[in-house]
Amino acid sequence: MAKGLNYINGEWVAGDQFTENINPSDLSDVIGRYARATKEQTVCAITAAQSAAADWGHASAQLRAELLDKVGTEILKRRTELGRLLSREEGKPLADAIGEVERAGWIFKFFSGEALRTPGEKLPAIRSNTEVDIVREPLGPIGIITPWNFPIAIPAWKVAPALAFGNTVVLKSADLVPASANELAKIIHQVGFPQGVFNLVNGQGSVVGETILADERIQAVSFTGSVGVGRHVAATMVGRMAKVQLEMGGKNPLVVLNDADLDNAVDTAVQGAFYQTGQRCTASSRIIVQEGILPRFVAAFKEKTKSLVVGHALEPQTQIGPVASEAQLLQNEKYIQVGIDEGATLLCGGERLTKNTAGYFFSPAIFADCHNSMRICQEEIFGPIVSLIPVKTYEEALDIANDTRFGLSAGICTTSLKHAAHFKQHSKAGMVMVNCPTAGVDFHAPFGGRQASSYGPREQGRYAVEFYTTVKTTYTKYK
Repeated sequence: MAKGLNYINGEWVAGDQFTENINPSDLSDVIGRYARATKEQTVCAITAAQSAAADWGHASAQLRAELLDKVGTEILKRRTELGRLLSREEGKPLADAIGEVERAGWIFKFFSGEALRTPGEKLPAIRSNTEVDIVREPLGPIGIITPWNFPIAIPAWKVAPALAFGNTVVLKSADLVPASANELAKIIHQVGFPQGVFNLVNGQGSVVGETILADERIQAVSFTGSVGVGRHVAATMVGRMAKVQLEMGGKNPLVVLNDADLDNAVDTAVQGAFYQTGQRCTASSRIIVQEGILPRFVAAFKEKTKSLVVGHALEPQTQIGPVASEAQLLQNEKYIQVGIDEGATLLCGGERLTKNTAGYFFSPAIFADCHNSMRICQEEIFGPIVSLIPVKTYEEALDIANDTRFGLSAGICTTSLKHAAHFKQHSKAGMVMVNCPTAGVDFHAPFGGRQASSYGPREQGRYAVEFYTTVKTTYTKYK
């Protein structure tokens, strides 16, 4: 059984408590015991990050680029091993887990290049013999708080840009899935980052997270998680005039018009709604279907959904793994009952499944006869449960798609260039997909949404520089 420690100032440190990391595909499989940091240890991690900030902030871009590239290379070299570990601790099928690990590796390699491409400007001054330079500088110690659904990819797309642009990091990984972040810390240690530049503190948000938020030495916090916690993070950071970046929930629509290619629309809906057990903030949870194609779409969508193989994440035939925890399983069951009570028709799924191993297996569920005011159409479930909403026209579909407090991702299936172009322009989402799933964004493209989904600058890609740096304007007079 593995034993994971906190990583503080270049040293591996035990805590006074441990959390057991349980495989949701097989509850008898204890992956390891991982140390929870105390408040005092979290303060030590912040102190280490503060002490290392000046030297790392002035280190050469070449050094930062080389170290980040080494991290990416090592992650990619170990993709199968790390993917298997991720699959065991989070429950996504092995192929998806390996894909997530690969994404993490390429993120580090991408930001290795960005370390050498940090933008700046030179402007003419209105005064003679004077020039204006605009440069970007690191903020200092950054607090990073990550969720359980992407145990290595989300830490990677926050940690890599933070380090690339010269910041130091205190990472709090999700208490439910500490193993992948622990392996990432080992790789960062292995390639030779200076002491204190990167620190990992596992544990509960009420202890570790709150300590990070309250410490004035933390110059910014990047958080991914629930809307409720995100609002608290924002209030705390803004209250002390510090920078904050939030990625939270989604209730993402997929519009299917009468002229859509039926096979593509069904595949797009199934992948967006159910893959990775619907535990993605970009999952398609509202399928808005025009009446002309509705009967054919519902029949094909139901048939395809019922054919999905739910099982142990490491079994090669598995398409849908278990949900990540008992708490998530109970939440899924609660919303099945909510949908029934609201008058929606449960076409299939929504049941606990018994497999060869004890685990949190749940059959993907489709509700029909839904209207957008239902709770199952407005509240994020974060599971493999989808609502079908019939509409008469494209205009009605667009209105319903935008009728949500969220605004992360939205999709449309159509062969009409006119409707595709109009939807891209008028969708109130940060990311819009045409004839492809709402879930799935390239590692070099900006990620983020509007309203209750996101707050602050975008994550990923070249846009990450906006959050992880501050702008300085300097004047030089020559005579």
